[in-house]
Amino acid sequence: MRVSLDLWRITCADLIVRTAYQVGKTPLMPLFAASLGAGELLVGAIVSVSTMTGMVLKPIFGWLSDRWGRRLWLLTGLVLFSGMPFLYSWVNTPEELFALRLLHGLATAVFGPVTLAFVAEMAVSGKAERLGWFGMARSGSYLLAPLLGAWLLTWMDPATVFTLIGFISCLAFLPVCMMDFSGPPHRWNMKQEREFGRAWKSAFSAVMFNSRLWVAGVLEMLVYLVTYSIKAFLPLYALYAADFNLLAVGLFFTVQEAAHFVMRPVGGRFGDQVGYLTAINAGYLVLVIGLSLLPYATAHVELLVIAVVIGAGQGLIFPSTVAFVSRCVDTRHLGAGMGFLGAVRNFGKIAGPLTAGALLTRMDYSQVFHLGGAIALLVVLILLLLQKNYLEWIFSRTKLTNASEDEAILR
Repeated sequence: MRVSLDLWRITCADLIVRTAYQVGKTPLMPLFAASLGAGELLVGAIVSVSTMTGMVLKPIFGWLSDRWGRRLWLLTGLVLFSGMPFLYSWVNTPEELFALRLLHGLATAVFGPVTLAFVAEMAVSGKAERLGWFGMARSGSYLLAPLLGAWLLTWMDPATVFTLIGFISCLAFLPVCMMDFSGPPHRWNMKQEREFGRAWKSAFSAVMFNSRLWVAGVLEMLVYLVTYSIKAFLPLYALYAADFNLLAVGLFFTVQEAAHFVMRPVGGRFGDQVGYLTAINAGYLVLVIGLSLLPYATAHVELLVIAVVIGAGQGLIFPSTVAFVSRCVDTRHLGAGMGFLGAVRNFGKIAGPLTAGALLTRMDYSQVFHLGGAIALLVVLILLLLQKNYLEWIFSRTKLTNASEDEAILR
């Protein structure tokens, strides 16, 4: 019973801080940056820099929590989540906002890996189910936050919204303070350190020289590159170029995430039936349609239909990329493989807003959205042309699966 209660407490705390954190991202952050005078390139940098902080520092703080205990770092993450938003009231320039976003990324860098480790440690059995429930709560923040943020912006200025975000984040201390941290902290001895070093080298080699894993990583990274370009600049496009209101923008991202969430099981089943690369290609084709139609949306209903199309494309792609990795990485190194996939995914989240911001200095919004569709279409054509030839050669370079598993990927 204690374990079950602690699971709900940590899940509740995570839902509170992540929903509050996401409220401060889209559509709030690009609009706030633009109001301070940031150009397109700097807007992209401001939107993406907190993700960069998390990508670099998450493994370090996860490692530190293994040695110094979860409680210290869990509370540190909460302090950062609840304290940082109050500082936005003193931001007056885009450069100050960039620096604060860089520091704010520390919150996710600390809190993210520690909460996952805490949930995974709760019991020997049922880990997947516990992590599944925990993951659903995280997904809930992406559904709630965009619409909530847009609604708040209709009657508050950005600095006031961030102050409210800080107060909401403080509520997460309540469930965390009720958790049981009485277990002894895990301490590594020298033998374990040496074993860890050998295992790390083995995992590094297995991941970095796995050509199949690189294919899966690049396919997923490109999705995030184009979708996070939209996250960064659709609010500015909608308000200043297409005459949509803030609520329509917030609803776009909420509907997109809902369609993604609903489509994931369908996409996973489809990938199992027709092959992972075929499902990924179908998802990219759906993305081409959504991205190509986005500049032509003139009514709110049209914008929401496009959100459904883009979310459905993501739902077709992501289950198959994860399954793809599980097929082509040795089970001894599956965690490292998933970590690699997450790092590449975050690279796409960083590169998307930066690339779009740079392009917007020379192009208009419609051209950048069309370019995103062209990138997705190029992926479709490459996969169609090379799926039975070059990709088979790539896969032959990494013999970790049997013939039936290769067929599941390529058919």
